[in-house]
Amino acid sequence: MPYASFNLAGHVGDDPIAVAANRALLSEMVGAVQFMNQVHGDSIVLVDEISDSEPTCDALITRVPGLALAVLVADCIPLLLSSASVVAAVHVGRKGLVSSIALRVICQMRALGATAIHAQLGASICGKCYEVPEAMAIEVGELKPAASAFTRTGTSSLDLSQALITDLIAQDVSYEASTSCTLEDEMYFSYRRNHITGRNAGVIWL
Repeated sequence: MPYASFNLAGHVGDDPIAVAANRALLSEMVGAVQFMNQVHGDSIVLVDEISDSEPTCDALITRVPGLALAVLVADCIPLLLSSASVVAAVHVGRKGLVSSIALRVICQMRALGATAIHAQLGASICGKCYEVPEAMAIEVGELKPAASAFTRTGTSSLDLSQALITDLIAQDVSYEASTSCTLEDEMYFSYRRNHITGRNAGVIWL
C-alpha cells in the first residue's frame, strides 16, 4: 500500500513503518490516540489512560479530556458518540448491529453521567451495495427490521446505517450520518471492493 493511503491499521499487510508514520501524524493532529483490537464482538472498554497494547473490544469509552478514541473500518460503521462529559468510539458491523453494541454503549455512557448524547455515523457501505444471502437478510431483519433492504438488482441486502439510526432515535439520541458509501466512493477503503485494503478511522475526544 502506498504511504499516501493513510491506512491506520497494522493488521492488513501494510508496511509497519508506514502505519506507524500515519498514526504519528494523526497524534500530531489530535493528541494521544487509543486504538482497539476489533473482533466483531460486543465487548466495551472504559479507557482512563493510553495503553501500549490495544484492548480487544469493539467499543471504547472515556471521560478523560484530550484522550482520543479511534475506531477503524472498511465498510462497517464508525460510530462516534459524544456528550459533555463522556465520549465513545464504536465499531458497528452486521454482528455489532445484531448484538446492539451501540445501545449497550449508550446505556453505559448514561450510567457514567452522560446526557444529551449525539451520534456521528461515518461513511460505510450502503444498503444498495451490501448484498448478503437471503437467509442472512431474513435473520438480521427479524431482529432489526429497519436493516432489511435490496440491492439495485433486487437481491437481498442490509442497510446497517438505517437500522442503527432507528435504534438511536428510539434511545432519544440525536445524530448526523454520512451519505457516502465506502464501496462506491474510492476515497474510502472498502473490504467489499478490494478485499485486502487499509482501514479508515473515526476519532473522537473530549
